[in-house]
Amino acid sequence: PIIYSLFLSFHKTSIYSDWYNIFGDMQWCGLSNYVTLLTADAELWWSLVVTLLYAALTIPAGIALSLLLAVLLNNKLPGRSFFRSAYFLPNVLDLLVVGIIWVLIYSPRFGLLDVMLNKIGITFFSDTGFLGNPLTALPAIALAMVLKGAGFGMILFLTAIQNISSSVYEAAEVDGASWWDRLRHVTIPLVKPIILFMIITGVLASLNAFTEIYAMTNASGGPITQVFGRTVGATKLSGFYLFKTFERGQYGYAAAISYLLLVIAMVISFINIKVLQEK
Repeated sequence: PIIYSLFLSFHKTSIYSDWYNIFGDMQWCGLSNYVTLLTADAELWWSLVVTLLYAALTIPAGIALSLLLAVLLNNKLPGRSFFRSAYFLPNVLDLLVVGIIWVLIYSPRFGLLDVMLNKIGITFFSDTGFLGNPLTALPAIALAMVLKGAGFGMILFLTAIQNISSSVYEAAEVDGASWWDRLRHVTIPLVKPIILFMIITGVLASLNAFTEIYAMTNASGGPITQVFGRTVGATKLSGFYLFKTFERGQYGYAAAISYLLLVIAMVISFINIKVLQEK
């Protein structure tokens, strides 16, 4: 599939293509798809900007929440086994199901969140809801995905923390280190490989994000907004744009997009590895 996708990226369809034999009737176009991507496809660049914002919202928040849960549940708290299972449970559920549940929570007037806000006098979202407002749609989806994935990160951090020798923490306590000092100077440096793993997988998840956008925007790419005179979807991430391109039958162009996303993911991953690698 990887090799065939590269082969497809050098082909294109036209209005004269046989839509019952689309793969057999595509035309060789060389680097034309890539030239168009890099020079003329404003919608793609907008999707990459939105993807960057989405990654900035989900990755740091997901890592911070996962680490916080792991640190708390590493203590001998009553019922910690129950809470570990409870926080991990959303990660087991299908992403489409989770998306639909959050659509119901975010829905205007009858959604749980809007009903609670109305009780304290906030009625701003009662008309469009969180997913119908261009300013709040992307953060709303990001929040849902952070809460869904926090359990998985929690398990990773919890495993890493439990592998840290207790003598390290005891030495820090003897030196007068506070809880915050132990977290900053002992725990975080020693779980850096997990942080690197979560950043790289988070970048890949953001570039390929499709199901949550499909489920939570009714397959539309989110509410419409105006950017530099262009009408664009407020939550139309690169993965969703790739799906829409493929859905239109532009298989060669969609394959070129996928390879561009691959290059972007590799560059970002390489930078993260260089920055966060062990010294």
